[in-house]
Amino acid sequence: MSERGRWPNWEPRQQIRRPRRWLLRILVLTLVAVLALLGLGAGGIWWATEHYGDQVARIPDAFPKGPRPPEPTAHDGGTTFLLAGVDSRSRRPTTGSDATAQLWKYGAQRSDTLLLVHLGDGEHSASTMSIPRDSWVPIPGHGSAKINAAFSWGGPPLLIQTVEQLTGTRVDHFGVIDWHGFRSLTDAVGGVPVTIPRDTYDPEQNRHFTAGTHVLNGEQALAYVRQRHGLPGGELDRIKHQQQFLRSLVGQIRGDVSITDPLATDRMLDAITRAVSVDDRMSNGDLRSLALGLRHLDAADASFTTAPIVRSQMIDGQYALILDREKVRNAWRAEQAGHSTAPGR
Repeated sequence: MSERGRWPNWEPRQQIRRPRRWLLRILVLTLVAVLALLGLGAGGIWWATEHYGDQVARIPDAFPKGPRPPEPTAHDGGTTFLLAGVDSRSRRPTTGSDATAQLWKYGAQRSDTLLLVHLGDGEHSASTMSIPRDSWVPIPGHGSAKINAAFSWGGPPLLIQTVEQLTGTRVDHFGVIDWHGFRSLTDAVGGVPVTIPRDTYDPEQNRHFTAGTHVLNGEQALAYVRQRHGLPGGELDRIKHQQQFLRSLVGQIRGDVSITDPLATDRMLDAITRAVSVDDRMSNGDLRSLALGLRHLDAADASFTTAPIVRSQMIDGQYALILDREKVRNAWRAEQAGHSTAPGR
């Protein structure tokens, strides 16, 4: 049994250290999805995207210099986003309009969650591929390493370049959020319901997760989507948790946000703009076009998959996941063409 705002038997037995890793996958897509869900007319969306779009923090020079992948021949005319959740050591926010610390400083942050998202032409379909943080890949100028090191070594440009090289696709826009923002967004929607199939214990976080359906607040949700210890599938089970959480979050927004409750809507949009940073090539007009196109996008039109994995192994004393790079590229080309054959549906 659960009740809103509480999670029995879930509190840690002792004070834990500040989280080092987390998750997130809501970014600018959440902003435009919320606008779309309001059912606003074109005039209302124009006002909202101008008003709230001006508050979204832009990242200067987010894209890499030099040659980049061409558009795939099977491209459907849609838009590809790279969304990152960063593990920041900063005690202050590093993303969004509330940021008081640098988004990137060499060695201080790693990308803990990576999502490649493709919105089809007209924004009537959405495909998401999760790229595990432990994926062992070539990082331009640094040899091979876990993909989460790319952000640590070179910030958004190196991360984008690494993902483009891995997938063979061009990233159109980039969005990022830190764990401060993740917690505030979860709390802004009043918590997110999640069904946990079995009792588990995470020794790294010293937390118990109790089977059942619970409405998670920001702190609880952060721990849930960070968990990989105590799960049979480790990192892959954590990705499943993250995808489960995202689906539930979208459903919560659809159910809770209403044009008849402008104060609650305003609080949510303010929370999003305070938490999220996007590339400076994303204009308010881009946000407006997305909001208009996404008005009829339903959860049934969204699909989730994970980059194809060959095996796990220890490399230089590190746990790593070896990807099938050819299948990664083929799977993503299929996503862009709108007829994915990738596993994990």
